[in-house]
This record gives sequence, C-alpha cells and structure tokens, in this order.
Amino acid sequence: MEQNNEIIGNEEINETDVNGVKIANEVVAIIAGVATSEVQGVAGMSGGLVGGISEMLGKKNFSKGIKVEVDGNETAIEIYIIVEYGVRIPDVAWVLQNKVKTAVEEMTGLNVVKVNIHVQGVKVEKDLVDVETLPEQE
Repeated sequence: MEQNNEIIGNEEINETDVNGVKIANEVVAIIAGVATSEVQGVAGMSGGLVGGISEMLGKKNFSKGIKVEVDGNETAIEIYIIVEYGVRIPDVAWVLQNKVKTAVEEMTGLNVVKVNIHVQGVKVEKDLVDVETLPEQE
C-alpha cells in the first residue's frame, strides 16, 4: 500500500493505494462521518468555522469533525462530537467506535487501529422550561 500526496488547485489531496485502488483520506473521513451520524445520542459533529459556513450554505459536510491518518494499510481516526443531554457518554462512544471501525474496514479494506472519540460539548434543549408559564416575579 502506498500513500500519495497530490495538489489540485490550492488543496492537497492525500490518497492511499489499496490493492491498486486509490482511496482519498477525505473518503475515509466521509465514511466515518456517515457512520457517526447514524449513532443515537450524537447530536452533531464539532468542526471549525469552515464546517459551519458550508452548512449555512446548505452543504452537509460529513467529514466535519473527523481527522484521518493513514499509514500503510492502517488508519487511525479522531472524531470530535457533541452529545445529546441525558445520554451515557461511554455507551455512545463505544457504539460509535464499533460502528465507524466496521464501516471503514468493510468499505475500504483498511485496518482501523484506533478510533478516538473527543466529546466537545453537550446539546441541551433550549425550551426545557417555558418562561411564560412561570409565575411573575414582583
């Protein structure tokens, strides 16, 4: 397996050669992102300003909040998430790790050596208490 770096426009494209098929690291990140979006308890991905801008423009960025490193036929994945309030975080992380590992290995043939989950925040419902129904303060 061979890793190539190619510059197209202003963007560097990292790809890995798996049995004669070139797989861009961005593809691995998208696979991991789709798998992450299917896990109950994950409220969203934690990305930077660029991810927020693309979502405002109507583009869903499945690779937001995911970092992929490929070395030979092995890959390590870092996932930055926001969880829903009330879920048990270790359970969500365990399910997420297994789902991402399975999806990436089945679709790319790469060996996933680690999936690190970084919980960046908790999504809390805004309207937990309806302010208008509270008694007035004097």
